[in-house]
Amino acid sequence: MKFPSIFRTASPMRYDIKPRYYDPVKEEIEQRTSRIKKELESEGLLGPDGESDLSGYGAGIKGSFSQYKGIKPRETSLFSSTAMIRTMLFLGMIFLAFGYIYIGPDVFTYLLYVGLVAAGIYFVVRLKPRSKDE
Repeated sequence: MKFPSIFRTASPMRYDIKPRYYDPVKEEIEQRTSRIKKELESEGLLGPDGESDLSGYGAGIKGSFSQYKGIKPRETSLFSSTAMIRTMLFLGMIFLAFGYIYIGPDVFTYLLYVGLVAAGIYFVVRLKPRSKDE
């Protein structure tokens, strides 16, 4: 709500600039397309209204989607998922916080042992030669 006044207050000035954009790539593309259209019109391959007289050439898109078999699923392991890694890190931090509160600084040693055992199991499973049946 504005109170009546005998003095005129200055209102903020409007800043209205109409930007002009120059895209050299777009300009070059337009020049090339107009030049090619003129060349095709002079050769008689393109009509004056832009219609093509090339009836033998069809669109390459016809029938392109008939052989679509769907998106192939990616082969991912459980540990390559970012959500699983994030969950493991979160649980590790929770374990560290509560372990430090209840056990003390020895929890870091226990967590180191658990991590070494987990890494050992992971590398043994990872390096184990796979059978030819799989």
